[in-house]
Amino acid sequence: MIAFLLAQTIAITGGTVYPVSGPKIENATVLIRDGRIAAVGANVAVPAGATRIDASGKWVTPGLIDGAGQMGLREIGAVQNTNEATLRGNEVAASFNVLEGINPASTLIAVNRMEGITTTLAVPNGSLIWGQAVLIDLDGATIEAMRVKSPAAMVADLSEAAKDAGGGSRAGVAQRLRRVLNDAREYATRRADYRRRQIQDLSASAADLEALQPVLRGELPLLVVANRRSDIETALRIAQEYKLRLILAGAAEGWMIPDEIAAAGVPVLVEPMDNIPSFDALGIRYENAPLLAKGGVKVALMETTTENTRDLRQQAGNAVASGMTWVQALRAVTLTPAEILGVADRYGSLEAGKVANVVVWTGDPFDFSTGIEHVYIRGREIPLRSRQTELLERYKTLPPKY
Repeated sequence: MIAFLLAQTIAITGGTVYPVSGPKIENATVLIRDGRIAAVGANVAVPAGATRIDASGKWVTPGLIDGAGQMGLREIGAVQNTNEATLRGNEVAASFNVLEGINPASTLIAVNRMEGITTTLAVPNGSLIWGQAVLIDLDGATIEAMRVKSPAAMVADLSEAAKDAGGGSRAGVAQRLRRVLNDAREYATRRADYRRRQIQDLSASAADLEALQPVLRGELPLLVVANRRSDIETALRIAQEYKLRLILAGAAEGWMIPDEIAAAGVPVLVEPMDNIPSFDALGIRYENAPLLAKGGVKVALMETTTENTRDLRQQAGNAVASGMTWVQALRAVTLTPAEILGVADRYGSLEAGKVANVVVWTGDPFDFSTGIEHVYIRGREIPLRSRQTELLERYKTLPPKY
């Protein structure tokens, strides 16, 4: 049985295919073999014995990639026993990798993947340096089966929420982060002295300082939560000082300085449905994503509420309504996040050789009325069932009263 599944060939035929890496292809075929895309085009020969999926009149896209949330790490926000994303008592938790806290049996996984989300970034939570985020596919009985990239990014916070780690001041937060980075540099050159305790006390444990070395070498991006313009500028300043690969998350007031962000070559993860002002972002507006994109910034979209990761396509639809082009929005939930997280050689577009994360939609995926007919993750068709659909079926017909 296992050998049969591994050798399975699937041909999705007759649909309008949006590869993302190129223009749409009418009446096209996506050929899947052994969990990978074997071919995409209008004249693809379908091998004998392949399972045919008729997508005539349908839209075919890559699976959507969400760049935020705690998928598999959080079941019910208000119930602490179901939360695995935070290492409490440690404001600098750089060595904290959330991978082994992920629950492959989380009920939220099925709910969200049947809405076209096939890959997500599972992000830790915390104070100053939250820890290491991991990229996972939303299928698999084990974390090894789900893992796409671990770690995918180191996560830190320069927003209002991090002020306690800096003694109540944003300036203190920036100062604390610089001290940690400086100590990580010193640790790298004096490991032997550290072990012999022939060095001054450093601001983090050896494990956390060691975990920051790939960040300082530019091998692992530092994903920084920052919303206020001044916080974004602080993040850009620190990234330049330490030559870090920076990713901005939130960036609610990023529309004010797109040229500065673009000049630094820094990508951003944004939520286009947010427009409620706060002291962390008085200048927030719906047009943030399109204005950033117009200014030359690489923009990916995200949905930070884990329970509603499925709303990622609504985030994209709102971005289009606010001025982003439809093509830009599709890229912002597929290929762009794959590029930002360093997996674009395997994910984010429909191209031969890439992982077969594919969705067949009844129409425009950013339209409220559009449904989903097929979801494939690594070439396996995902049942369009979840706890919610099971409850619907169970209570759709109520028993007679006695």
